[in-house]
Amino acid sequence: MSDKEKKELYVNVGEKDVEIALLENSVLVELHKEKINSNFMVGDIYLGRVRRIVQGMNAVFVDIGHERDAFMHLSDMGPNILTFNKYIKDTLQGRRADIMRQEYPMEPVVSKTAKVDDIFSFNQLVMVQVIKEAISTKGPRVSGEISFAGRFLVLVPFAKDVMISQKIRNRKERNRLMGLVAGIKPKNVGVIIRTVAENQGRDELLADLRDVLGKWKSTLDGVSGTRFPKKLCSELNRTSSLLRDMLNESFTGVYTNSRQQYENLSAYVRQIAPNQVDIVKYHQKPVPLFEYYGIDRQIKSGFGKIVAIKNGIYLIIEQTEAMYVIDVNSGHKMDSQKNQEDNILKVNMAAATEIARQLRLRDIGGIIIIDFIDMRLAENRKALYNKMTDEMKKDRASHTILPINKFGLIQITRQRVRPETNTDLLEKCPSCHGSGKVKPATMVVDEIYQNLEFLLRNYQKNRLTLQVHPFIYAYLEKGLFSRHLRWQWQLKRRFGLRAMPNYQLLEYKFHNKRLGDIDLWEKKEED
Repeated sequence: MSDKEKKELYVNVGEKDVEIALLENSVLVELHKEKINSNFMVGDIYLGRVRRIVQGMNAVFVDIGHERDAFMHLSDMGPNILTFNKYIKDTLQGRRADIMRQEYPMEPVVSKTAKVDDIFSFNQLVMVQVIKEAISTKGPRVSGEISFAGRFLVLVPFAKDVMISQKIRNRKERNRLMGLVAGIKPKNVGVIIRTVAENQGRDELLADLRDVLGKWKSTLDGVSGTRFPKKLCSELNRTSSLLRDMLNESFTGVYTNSRQQYENLSAYVRQIAPNQVDIVKYHQKPVPLFEYYGIDRQIKSGFGKIVAIKNGIYLIIEQTEAMYVIDVNSGHKMDSQKNQEDNILKVNMAAATEIARQLRLRDIGGIIIIDFIDMRLAENRKALYNKMTDEMKKDRASHTILPINKFGLIQITRQRVRPETNTDLLEKCPSCHGSGKVKPATMVVDEIYQNLEFLLRNYQKNRLTLQVHPFIYAYLEKGLFSRHLRWQWQLKRRFGLRAMPNYQLLEYKFHNKRLGDIDLWEKKEED
């Protein structure tokens, strides 16, 4: 197995929520937080009640039991919404048809120019599926186009076509899969063949089809009673859905700190991929799961307004009311051996890789504007756009990338179905005993090392002295083989270290006789 294919999933179960971290080549790329016993998840199916019809927006608001009514636009209702409505009405009036065995008469397909008040009436019951969780002051967004995702197939009720993922490119394999599925699917359903179905046999596809058909039948059985709204079908929890959608031979480990979660995951993996059940492992060590595997450190360095990359390159990520804005900065740390255009291209390429990771990691959605460093050559701008496109191929969320414009800007629109992932990076300041907050000290030490490496490379004739607060000084000088000595050995250069009692806890500066104090932070602020 190549290094490029190494993936690991870590599931940290707390008292109130579950944190799920996905690592690719030991680098954190996705972080999900899920509340335990959460009632509303993307993929859940409800029988709700229409509470408001808004003709001007061509949309309806549906009560599904959330504190805020769910929103459904005409474009989300699906072409067969009238057939769904008719089936629900027939079932509640005692005229339920066995649509698993006999053809059900389909209603006309809803056109894009239809009026929503011709489709729904006030208080009407409607089957909907959550496609976006409640975000901020907005309620959930729902769709009338119901689907059931399996490991290899997606079932689409009241459709007839068999469709296949475009990522399966081999024509012979595409024809084999489509012919196979068309021969085993029942009436009144369509099927989408997923990418992971490639090279799977009839037995595996048939077992998966039976599983999703069972979910559809269970959902239909729930269309009864008198108390509405009601949940008809629940999506898998976030961990299981990630495994269902992503599990392949590249996964080398799934780790969890909960015995119950371990047993649940083992049972699920045994069901969908029996040959990989051994990758599920139970973490029993006294050190917390995320701390033991270094994930906490990656979380602290991966979130925040300023994100350091390498060689002094850093991003500034800011959110406005309408969009996210990402600014790329070189930090004045370009390789002096190359010309300026090559340096800028190198910085932009490194930034593109990190930006794609940040969008996945934070689950940023909506409009994203990226301000890369301006490049004069058209071929370099094209190379940067191709790099951004290639890096975003790893992202499972739907997205669109516009070509870089003459101002060095790239615009990305990315699907958002859940609130943005965020985490509090601030710690209580030991200097003020909790009256203020500062950045974690471990991040500052990493930042000092990066700046030190750059300065020793560019100011070789001048001996540098690192000036820090006495606490940081003690941390760097601690032990027989201290960080101070280890850094000198790694960088093959000597540098001084001085304690400055008048400094703030995390304040530091570099000093030499010719240049005086070198405040790199001020240079970044001026940039």
